[in-house]
Amino acid sequence: MGCYSIRRGLGDRASIAQTLSLLKESQAQVVIFPEGGCSYQNDTVMPFRSGAIQMPLQVVAQLTKKDPDVDLYVVPISLKYRYTQPMTFVIEETLQGLEQELGMVPENSEDFYQRLLAIAALVITRIETEFGLTSDPTQDWNQRIERLRYHGITQCEQQLALQSNGAPIRERVYRIQALLEAEEPQTVAEDDALYWMTVRLLNFDAIYDGYVAANPTPERFLVYQIEHIKPKAHRQAIFRVGEPINLKHYVSDFRGDKAGTVTQLTAQLRTEVQKNLAE
Repeated sequence: MGCYSIRRGLGDRASIAQTLSLLKESQAQVVIFPEGGCSYQNDTVMPFRSGAIQMPLQVVAQLTKKDPDVDLYVVPISLKYRYTQPMTFVIEETLQGLEQELGMVPENSEDFYQRLLAIAALVITRIETEFGLTSDPTQDWNQRIERLRYHGITQCEQQLALQSNGAPIRERVYRIQALLEAEEPQTVAEDDALYWMTVRLLNFDAIYDGYVAANPTPERFLVYQIEHIKPKAHRQAIFRVGEPINLKHYVSDFRGDKAGTVTQLTAQLRTEVQKNLAE
């Protein structure tokens, strides 16, 4: 199929070796998703994982020892989806379904954004209650969401007797999911509850107050979904290819300061992808 699997959350030496091997081939083209996971946000680029840049830099540093003129390009590609038809009816239907599930009656049915805010407020409060947390009136929504994230990941790690490694929550969730896949669960019910907590954490990882308000497109309104998002209608995928970067020009910097060069290029590529995505 032209692809190979990776194991997120664990040291996956096999996939790293496979990637390095492919990058050494003269005509190989390797597609890497440097965010390392799905945020389900159509306009926001999550932080890039450093391995996507470190691996090709490592390869080109080796190749240029034999051939100083060897080329190895990194090509930033931005991808987004757009619905190809009017989505007002679908947004109305989706909001109505959520309101019915939550037992809500909208004050103004024509104001989609205020209805979305009311739904979000109730969902946040319910999750706080579920976690045994008291709402703090001095905190804004983003602070409350961050507290829910921290509480959820802490509960998961404590249940598996894991020490927090200080990594971003998404990386910590992948570690937990990898352990759940590798070990036999004590009971199906316990395993399911813990797994769905990790799914909730991944959903919450990319959520923040103001995402829809900044640009209330149908794609932003219809982004939320448990586990795997299902398109509400036909969508068109749109690509923009950025300016290629020849990594051979960074070999001397990489040899002198590996971590600094990787950090610089990773930030540069993320900025390029986000800029092209916005355009």
